[in-house]
Amino acid sequence: MSKQLEKILIILTDLVTINLAWAVFFYLRVESGLFQMITEPAFFLSMTAVYIYWIIVFTFVGMYRTWFASSRFDEILTLFKATFVGLFILFFLILYDDSVNGVASSNRFLILIYWMLLLFFVGNGRLIIRSIQRRLLIKGFGRKNAILVGFNSRAKNMHDMIDSYKGLGIDVVAYVAVKEKNVGKLYNKIKVVNTVHNINQVIKEYNAAEIILALDKHEGDVMLEVVAKCDSNNVSIKIIPDLYEIISGQARTSQLYGFPLIDIMPQLMPEWEKKLKRLMDILISLILIIISSPIILITAIAIKIDSKGPVFYLQERSGMDGKIFKIIKFRSMKQDAEKLSGPVWSTKDDPRITKIGKFIRRVRIDEIPQMINVLKGEMSLVGPRPERPYFVDKLSEEIPFYKRRLKVRPGVTGWAQVKHKYDETVEDVKEKLRYDLFYIENMSLRNDLKILVRTVFVVLFGQGHYN
Repeated sequence: MSKQLEKILIILTDLVTINLAWAVFFYLRVESGLFQMITEPAFFLSMTAVYIYWIIVFTFVGMYRTWFASSRFDEILTLFKATFVGLFILFFLILYDDSVNGVASSNRFLILIYWMLLLFFVGNGRLIIRSIQRRLLIKGFGRKNAILVGFNSRAKNMHDMIDSYKGLGIDVVAYVAVKEKNVGKLYNKIKVVNTVHNINQVIKEYNAAEIILALDKHEGDVMLEVVAKCDSNNVSIKIIPDLYEIISGQARTSQLYGFPLIDIMPQLMPEWEKKLKRLMDILISLILIIISSPIILITAIAIKIDSKGPVFYLQERSGMDGKIFKIIKFRSMKQDAEKLSGPVWSTKDDPRITKIGKFIRRVRIDEIPQMINVLKGEMSLVGPRPERPYFVDKLSEEIPFYKRRLKVRPGVTGWAQVKHKYDETVEDVKEKLRYDLFYIENMSLRNDLKILVRTVFVVLFGQGHYN
């Protein structure tokens, strides 16, 4: 079963069950007959409003995200938590409605009955859909081919796990080895068909939809190479992590019957979140420009008095999908600072920085004009910082997975900026890349809000760096 069809079935099931729960609750609450109830405009209006409300809540908590091998218990537990929180909000809305319409307060306890009805109908609806889906997978409908990368004990254990649970809907069709000497070997009648250097060829040959990386700890470079090669293919990539990667909190993990996996999600952010993120970018950037207009004027005057040159500094940066745009900043360095040196990274105590430049950098005033880039859609409030094309090309040669940063719109601030220091060496860039990739694989509005809040503290206490 395709992910799109799965989501459609779940949404249709929720459409029926959420509205059914509200119909029963509405009937009990207004104490009217069924025929009279369904002919009242208030019934359809309230049912539509409540349905939209729960769809928003369910979407926000990730109940329409395609989770790898999620158990039915986990799904019901997520439903319980989502409805528990959502019920409090709904309770106060109903409380307000009762006070306006003069409904007796004794009826308010019915909200608890509604919660039980909602859990019963929606929970059972999802269990039925998941059961049907599981049976179809076991019978061979909608199964996916998987390639295991690596030929070691971890890969073999995962292979045994997949073979033991047919309800996963996954068939291991080939191994891809790191070392040439393992090509041709067999495990559970499945052959090591090639090496990681030719993984794209194997994906096409075996029509693979899942890639599971089972690499040893010292094979981190191989992992980056494989993920970079697979990035252009329409495949889902999962990594069997080390224990350290799990407990360090640097990766989102899913569970394959107790076996943790890092899910490198092909869909970085659902469409509704992308649109809401863009709307948030526009609103917040407009508000910031209006509020900071006196600061913009004072800064412009101070820059002109302090040193020769323009107020604003425009520099080419690589945006989403590698599209070149000009980032706008207040000039904090001497005019033509790179005329003799060429493109170089700035350092914390860079002698090219002017007196006013040091101040506006410390309090991040130099970043305010980038709100114009945000309004134009060239940048977002949160995302990996945009780098100059010169450094993008240079770093892509040294760091295989670097260009994955270009999959998303660059940001004014980001996870790397609130977690790491100045970019002074390639090692600093590699360290920041880890944070950028973590952000990309865990993109959500909730994480964006968290980063924005942390950015405020970074600005107040003078930590972090924005290049």
